[in-house]
Amino acid sequence: MTVGEKQRLFAQLLARLLDKAHELGFGVTLGEAWRSTTTARAMQEQGRGIANSLHIERLAIDLNLFKGGEYLSRTEDHQALGEWWEAQHALCRWGGRFRDGNHYSLEHNGRK
Repeated sequence: MTVGEKQRLFAQLLARLLDKAHELGFGVTLGEAWRSTTTARAMQEQGRGIANSLHIERLAIDLNLFKGGEYLSRTEDHQALGEWWEAQHALCRWGGRFRDGNHYSLEHNGRK
């Protein structure tokens, strides 16, 4: 599957992910969906993120979840949604498996 095909699949699945979040009672705001290579390198130098992030490829997004207007920052808060996401496609990955609970992506070339 090409990067472009994966990007289109990711966008289609993302719509379903947002619907599922609302179905589970979450309010959602969109976090980082795209990251430049310059930003990725700077974040890596600061110990945050990786230089070859899937955000650069437009294959990842960070979602901010809320309940009752309160921001939910713990990985556990994303667990039901993350596990649902993983079941949607063989390439779907949830960051809760690697200490990045609000990260949702499609695997590409072994990157999650």
